[in-house]
Amino acid sequence: MGVSIVGWAHTPFGRLDALDLESLIGGVATQSISHAGITASEVDGIWLGQLNGGFVPEIFASSLALQADDGLRWKPATRLENACASGAAALYAACDAIEAGRARIALVIGAEKMTAVSGAETTRILGNASYVKEEAAVGLTFPGIFAQIAQGYFDRYGDHSATLAHIAAKNHANGVRNPWAQMRKDLGFDFCNTVSDKNPLVAAPLRKTDCSLVSDGAAALIVVDSSLASQFPRAISLRSRAQVNDFLPMSRRDALAFEGPRRAWSQALAQAGCQVNDLSFAEVHDCFTIAELLSYEAMGLAAPGQGARLLADGVVQANGRLPVNPSGGLKAKGHPIGATGVSMHVLASMQLMGEAGEMQVPGASLAGVFNMGGSAVASYVSILERQQ
Repeated sequence: MGVSIVGWAHTPFGRLDALDLESLIGGVATQSISHAGITASEVDGIWLGQLNGGFVPEIFASSLALQADDGLRWKPATRLENACASGAAALYAACDAIEAGRARIALVIGAEKMTAVSGAETTRILGNASYVKEEAAVGLTFPGIFAQIAQGYFDRYGDHSATLAHIAAKNHANGVRNPWAQMRKDLGFDFCNTVSDKNPLVAAPLRKTDCSLVSDGAAALIVVDSSLASQFPRAISLRSRAQVNDFLPMSRRDALAFEGPRRAWSQALAQAGCQVNDLSFAEVHDCFTIAELLSYEAMGLAAPGQGARLLADGVVQANGRLPVNPSGGLKAKGHPIGATGVSMHVLASMQLMGEAGEMQVPGASLAGVFNMGGSAVASYVSILERQQ
């Protein structure tokens, strides 16, 4: 038994002052149901990916989707949280229910409202997704955590500040072509590579352009038993999926090894019966530019310490052999926590259907999606392909 994506929806990402969490969830629920060409009453269950942690007052958000359509009343609804991988967690839980025969049609939503609190409060909330006893409690923020990882990489492999700037510049250039992106501006390599008033150091060696954006937004998927796929005008098969969780404390692992993502990629590719170079493109979790660099190496595209070559050789550029983050990634698209993993699967599905507009990767037939929670703690990798 397989699982197929047959419909989707996506809001713009950014500061959406006119939309509260309920509006975000309800909007994409309605739109994805319509996009799939089904009625709400045909949905067997609802899975919501959302971190919250204090961004909004609502701590019981799973049933907010029912407000979108009376046909959703009485449907089981569950909220999933796995830090920044909450969206993928929701999708995989829905897939589990379908594969277990407990559902045939699932509504998966990812949503987050982050901008209603101060910047300092945002930093505090996100910091609590670390191992608090050893990290947040001693003042480490997530920029600080990934700055430590970046500095460790530099100490081991040499100064790669310019490499990180190339990643930022690439993703901002890609984001110009994404109508849902929070930042649709090509910043250029020189700006990203220079510390300035507009691009200050956030946590050395990471600059502002090395950090993803604080965002509001939502995305949704309609997922079905693959035996139903022929009934829909679009169908994207989840050819494989893998989840790996590592120890939460960074003190118990080599953060540069990115072992959780490496294992998730290895498992997903093996299950799909393909190699990384068979992929047409990949959407990866670039919460910080160092995370994308380490992702190249975890995917198997480059040996440890050699990821910079993929940028120099153009492999991961929009017109390269294996474009990475043609959507602009979290860096330009934005990073509403719970929405991110769902958004990645929506945008990958658009690419595989040839419906990605200016973002389109020509001839895209096989996609890799990597959504990560924390500092490589929760790692989800999906391999997607067009079914019809």
